[in-house]
Amino acid sequence: MEPVARVTLLKQDIPAHPTGTVEVRRITLQPDVAGGPHRHNGPVFGSIERGSAWFQVDGGEPVLLATGDVFYEPADTRIDRFDATSEGVTFLGFFLTGSGQEPRLTPEAQP
Repeated sequence: MEPVARVTLLKQDIPAHPTGTVEVRRITLQPDVAGGPHRHNGPVFGSIERGSAWFQVDGGEPVLLATGDVFYEPADTRIDRFDATSEGVTFLGFFLTGSGQEPRLTPEAQP
């Protein structure tokens, strides 16, 4: 067995995004909490630490994220769902913004 194993879980191009700041947050949604439709002012990468959540981007297929899964939310794109399951979810979110900008979540109207 090799002493170090490296596995790529996600590789995502971010065309023309000037990243000047990365903010890392640990976020916990209690069981059955629905994040609601929203969008971010910069791309968001994440990793599920424990629990699970339903995740859906801009009309795509819903995906059940579980412990160890990673996800990507494109900047200025509707995130239809990030909803905790009955076990709740804790995840790390990596928010990329330009220099001097704060990460922002903007709620969207329900369809």
